[in-house]
Amino acid sequence: MRRRSNQSNPGPWRRRLLLASWLGVALVICARAIQIQGVQSSHWRELAESQHHTDREVPAARGSVMDRDGLPLAVSQERYIVSVAPHELRDPAKAVILLTQTLGISSAKAEEVTSNGRLWNVIPGRYPPAVRETLSGVRGIYLDPEFQRYHPHGDLARGLLGVVLDGVGQGGIEQAFEQVLRGTPGREVVTRDNMGQVIPGERYILDRPRNGGDIVLTLDMDLQEIARQALQESILETEARGGDVLISVPATGEILALVSIRDGRTASLSTINTPYEPGSTLKPFTVAGLLEHDLASLEDTVDVENGTWTVAGRTVHDVHAEGRMSIADALRISSNVGIAKVASRMSPGVLYETLRDFGFGTQTGIQIPGEVGGTLRKPERWSPQSPVSLSIGYEVSVTPLQMAMAYGALANGGRLMQPLLVKKILESDGSLKQQFEPNMVRQVIPEQIAHRIGQVLVDVVEDGTGTSAQLGTFQVAGKSGTTRLYSPEAGYESGAYWSSFVGFFPADDPQLVVVVKLERPQGTYYGGAVAAPVTRATMEAALAASATHIDRERLVESGRVYTPTTSFGSGAVFANQELDAPKAGLDEPAMPIGMGLANGMVTGDGISVPRLAGVPSRIAVRRLHALGLRVSGPLGGEILGTEPGPGMRVVRGDTVALIVRPRANRD
Repeated sequence: MRRRSNQSNPGPWRRRLLLASWLGVALVICARAIQIQGVQSSHWRELAESQHHTDREVPAARGSVMDRDGLPLAVSQERYIVSVAPHELRDPAKAVILLTQTLGISSAKAEEVTSNGRLWNVIPGRYPPAVRETLSGVRGIYLDPEFQRYHPHGDLARGLLGVVLDGVGQGGIEQAFEQVLRGTPGREVVTRDNMGQVIPGERYILDRPRNGGDIVLTLDMDLQEIARQALQESILETEARGGDVLISVPATGEILALVSIRDGRTASLSTINTPYEPGSTLKPFTVAGLLEHDLASLEDTVDVENGTWTVAGRTVHDVHAEGRMSIADALRISSNVGIAKVASRMSPGVLYETLRDFGFGTQTGIQIPGEVGGTLRKPERWSPQSPVSLSIGYEVSVTPLQMAMAYGALANGGRLMQPLLVKKILESDGSLKQQFEPNMVRQVIPEQIAHRIGQVLVDVVEDGTGTSAQLGTFQVAGKSGTTRLYSPEAGYESGAYWSSFVGFFPADDPQLVVVVKLERPQGTYYGGAVAAPVTRATMEAALAASATHIDRERLVESGRVYTPTTSFGSGAVFANQELDAPKAGLDEPAMPIGMGLANGMVTGDGISVPRLAGVPSRIAVRRLHALGLRVSGPLGGEILGTEPGPGMRVVRGDTVALIVRPRANRD
């Protein structure tokens, strides 16, 4: 019995081993507790906080782009992405009602995103800030802000403005001024629950976002719209592939309108990146070089040999056969033989320097990317025929922008200006950050020579190749050009032409330079026939519009007022009326009595909308612009009516929408 009892009780050594084990485990637990609570306490505290709190970026609003009068062209609109976590909703039925009423989605869609069993559902679409009032703070519904770029005027200046892709500006102003526009994102801390979901309302701002600065352009959106409408209508009428219109201020180089259309797309920037051979529009600069270096005078005569002259193995032709004429007349009627002959008095170096001084062959320095400098080869690379070709606008390629600046120099007393597109940069609070002033590149020719060339260009429009640009009340100075399309691969293409016209007005006190270029017009293709009318239509509408960049006091000082007559068609004429202040003024042009409903009437009660059904769209646009009204709607096709309708009263500056039956598609 004693032996059995001793075997059932553990010995002292076993009890000691068990006690030692317990003590060891306790020591390990205590040591680990000391390590976690003492030595590593800060580490584990940070880890716990990071699981419940996280910081994230708060987007900043991109700055706006505005025209010269502060009209927004590109703005950032705050929008919200709405997401739903179904398992977090306390009252799914109430959430369905909120989502349906606030977001405008269907009840079926709302029920799906609140009860489909998924952890997370993103509702398609972007929603305005107004949704915050109803949905913010609702458990299980999450709002994430983002900014979308919005263009209030659609594609009216899209190519010039550029686009924003993934928050980064691409092309145009958006790219050139990315550092100014993009702003600085902020940081915020959000709280998460044990499921890792953000707790609504638990947000702490660490750094507030700083919105981007604003860019104010020199563009005048009234002129931009006028230029585009005139160009679109001309493209429809001539069936051209595309074209450009550029309007600038000769005294400052400011760009007031810049429109490029190619293959129906208005996002083109061919005004600065598609050079062409200018042809006869380059001849005034050849003559200017002759006068500047005392190699000829406008009164000198030249024998144009009945319109045919062979030199260096090349025969130069004129459209009309003539005999001896003055250099001024050779420029007026655009005689290739006459200009090429007198240009032979210039050495290659002088001809090259003359064209280079007017800005050809080099970039103008406009404030957006993508500009090309065209082509003007150095004399050592010329062939024996090059001097003749260059003098009449061949073997040289220019952009419409270069041509605008060069003609601006002729209109501005020989002073070549750098193009100015950005007027100023504003901070996000509206304060001025940077002002851009006009910059004169150089004095190309003396003021007297520029004035004399300008007088000859007036004769070109009055009694030469540019008569289709006549404006009646104001003298226009300008020159047309027509050249065949050329490519290095295929050479000159038969039946394909560039048609252009460049003019400035009023000739005695130039305020605007207008460049028009058409690519591949069908049928009649001479620049004086297809491009000059676009110039005239643009200038007519600019004078009639109330808000365009024209110094009307200077026009008043000249003793004339722009007064549309009852004829508004393509052959419109304008009265030259002496001012009788204060009865009439340029801001309210006098309208002839008795115009009636057909043409619209200006009275003390406002303007009656004219009846335009059946009127060609080009004429309709001119009539509305002449009344001081803006125009919207498609061009081309039959006009069915307007909104507001005929006889309705509107005020100057209002917009009239054209209701048009589209033209039938052609095979």
